Amino acid sequence: MASEPSQGQPTPEDPVQSIEDDKGDGAPSSITDELWKSMMDVVLAIYDVREADGHDPSRLFHRSVNKRNVPDYYDIIKEPMALSILKQKINKREYKKFTDFVRDCALIPHNAQTYNRPKSQAYEDSLVIKDAFIAEFQKLVEEGVITAEEAELPDLGEIPEADPLPEEEEEEEEEEEDDEDEDESDDEGRRKKKRGSRPSSKRDGVKEDGNKSADPDQRKKRGRPPRVDTPMEARIKAVLKGIRKLKGPGSQLKVRHFERLPDKNVYPDYYIEIKEPIAIDIIKRKSKRKKYNSVDHFMKDMDLMFNNAKAYNQSESQIYKDAVELQIEARKLADIEKKKPDSEYLMEDGRLPLPDGILHKGELWKVGDWVHIQNPNDVTKPVVAQIYRTWQDAEGDKWINACWYYRPEQTVHHVEKHFYPNEVVKTGQYRDHRVEEIVDRCFVMFFTRYNRGRPRDFPPDKEVYVCEARYNEEKHKLNKIKTWASCLPDEVREKDYEMDLYEVPRKIKKIPSPIKHLLKSDAKETDDLPKPTWGAENAPPVVGAVHCRPRDENESPPPEPTPSPPPPTIPQPPAPSVPRQASVSQPPTQAAANSPANALLAAASPIPSRSPAAPIGASQHSPVPVPPIPYHQPQIPPAQVYQSNLQRRSSGYISQGPLPGAYQAPVTPHTYAVPQAPQYSQYQGGRVHAPSALYNPNAPRPVEVFHLSDTANIAIPADIREQFHCDDQGRVLFFSSPPLDIGSTVQQKLGHSLKYLAAKDERRKLVEAKKRKEGSEREERDRATKRQRADEETALTSRVEFAAEFAVEVMTKGILNGTDKIYKALYQGNADAARKEDARAREQRILADRATQAETARILANSTKSTFVSLKGSGLYMDEFEPAV
Repeated sequence: MASEPSQGQPTPEDPVQSIEDDKGDGAPSSITDELWKSMMDVVLAIYDVREADGHDPSRLFHRSVNKRNVPDYYDIIKEPMALSILKQKINKREYKKFTDFVRDCALIPHNAQTYNRPKSQAYEDSLVIKDAFIAEFQKLVEEGVITAEEAELPDLGEIPEADPLPEEEEEEEEEEEDDEDEDESDDEGRRKKKRGSRPSSKRDGVKEDGNKSADPDQRKKRGRPPRVDTPMEARIKAVLKGIRKLKGPGSQLKVRHFERLPDKNVYPDYYIEIKEPIAIDIIKRKSKRKKYNSVDHFMKDMDLMFNNAKAYNQSESQIYKDAVELQIEARKLADIEKKKPDSEYLMEDGRLPLPDGILHKGELWKVGDWVHIQNPNDVTKPVVAQIYRTWQDAEGDKWINACWYYRPEQTVHHVEKHFYPNEVVKTGQYRDHRVEEIVDRCFVMFFTRYNRGRPRDFPPDKEVYVCEARYNEEKHKLNKIKTWASCLPDEVREKDYEMDLYEVPRKIKKIPSPIKHLLKSDAKETDDLPKPTWGAENAPPVVGAVHCRPRDENESPPPEPTPSPPPPTIPQPPAPSVPRQASVSQPPTQAAANSPANALLAAASPIPSRSPAAPIGASQHSPVPVPPIPYHQPQIPPAQVYQSNLQRRSSGYISQGPLPGAYQAPVTPHTYAVPQAPQYSQYQGGRVHAPSALYNPNAPRPVEVFHLSDTANIAIPADIREQFHCDDQGRVLFFSSPPLDIGSTVQQKLGHSLKYLAAKDERRKLVEAKKRKEGSEREERDRATKRQRADEETALTSRVEFAAEFAVEVMTKGILNGTDKIYKALYQGNADAARKEDARAREQRILADRATQAETARILANSTKSTFVSLKGSGLYMDEFEPAV
């Protein structure tokens, strides 16, 4: 130990106090420069520790544990420590005493033994590192740098006993990790390594027996899609599994060195020497993402991995020997697997993978496609899903496995939660469906792109949704998605789609929860989370729930409410001299009724689609004076029966009884309505007075026209739809009032007014003209781009030719100059004469060589003339021989 500091000049053994040594607590460091150097030597020695087989036991302790990968580590370990932290504290001169450094060194193996299980790799490595620290400190004691008391590792507490391992079902190693889910429950599952059975078609599909538990929680399927491996993928997994059986000294797996690439900071020279680094985790990822087209293609990467190890390591090292043995074993396994017939690789239940997709309804449905799937709970709200697997079962039926996306009203969330219009959330539900359950295509866009455009060439009549969050069904939490690629199947993660961008990005405002009204009046913040209402087995909840519990820290507050607009100015009643205009609900005169253009006033011009949630209200135009009109219930002829019980229900003319047919979905009023004259009242003297010219309490409600969603409309049989009035898209129309009696003698077919048809035709012409204009502009841009590209290529060619000529010229000048210098150096003043003499001699040699060659050719021709004649007859030629000289 160094002596106490003296009062005079410090000696080399005396501690030198510095700013770094003093951290403001008034206690200067008592460590000498020699001790600082010794501490750094100890840390560097730990980096260099190697076992007999070449294994580096310090690799796991180079840096602190990544909290994102192992989030519960810091809940258990309160004082994390690593070799990098030791180096940092030494460089910054943070230690006051050498014993503080010894304690930090002891923390590294103690923490590893506290968190990891006995016999695990990290636990075994920590024992080696602990012995290495003890040995290094003992060297310092023997050198007299520190005392034996300072070198002793402190007691940091008892190592807790490990929890018993849960019972696990055996499953292949490569299915242990799943990088496509970021949900907290999935992270927790990966930490605990609990790998249970997965949902299969027999559990999720329609082939269910009727003994399923009625508990809604039992019906929530989570996890990953089922395993549907092609024969090639099964062979690759068999090879990877087979090489894991080889063990080396100490019963350690030989393949452990090849699981991941070396640390770049520890082995920077590896990435300089090895140009194509690869490891087993990269090979597994490529296999999952369908990068291999054959077993031989896969074996090229395996050979590359083993050859890299043999090129970097010495031939006498254990890693080199392991690489040789593993490479031989991998090739042997691959040959065995390739000889087996494909029939041996069918799944246990006879499933046959269909990696190229399923042809259904004249369309190809493949992995990555977004689809609408039949929802038994509500035909108007098909399930939004993405296809993850496609296969055929033993009976020949074709199946898909799809990840469900819930609509906001199917989730449990905070009552103040706001959503984008048309928003869906990703779930952990991977369900199996027959391909016949697919309704049509749809598309889901990440919220960062949704407002900028629409997928290119995607049909305009198909639905496009926006997604921002994942839905954790166990905790009923919505977590914002960080990386959209993590939500997609492996096969399409690296693929992107083109977009037709809007001229200006849309400003999309979030709207309140559609089930906000379901909050109970007596709800409190301390209530338990409500449960969703479940219906059919293989379907999302019928409806979710809302609560008012306190928000989590990571939940953002709802958007600020938009201030209410100022109250409108109440218009004065118009003068009675204004001519009266007919109300939309007024019965037509006989002449008007017989007119072809006004066959039915109730079916007036539809208004473009706005919201599927409610009928469109009155048109907000200036008030039109409509005097009171006596209403007479029109007589309905027998031939004009209401369109169907479904129409009567939507019109309010029939009780809520069951509908005929298989579907019993509520009719949601949609997009058509007829403008009505707005009604105003006047406020006078604290009482409301209604102008007689504008308001009649007995007047009938204006006619409104509705239609169902496309999915619900298709559910109505075609022969029934043909019997009723439909719009131009073939959707059955529903009216809020019964048809008018236009006379039994009138056989005019119901239809739109001439005014509407003329406006529609005009709009169609404008749209076609706009499309033609855009097409011509696009073609002109393409031509200009091609011309520009051709000009650039021509200019580049010219520059290259000029550069080549210039280079040849420079090279020629350099050669001539160099030749001149050589002649001047050799012959000095006689350089020109020597050059001419050499040129003359060279010409003479060339002429002599030509004469010799001609004479030789003449001799050979004369001596082999007869031979060549016979050779030519056999099809051989003289140029194919080399005559002996």
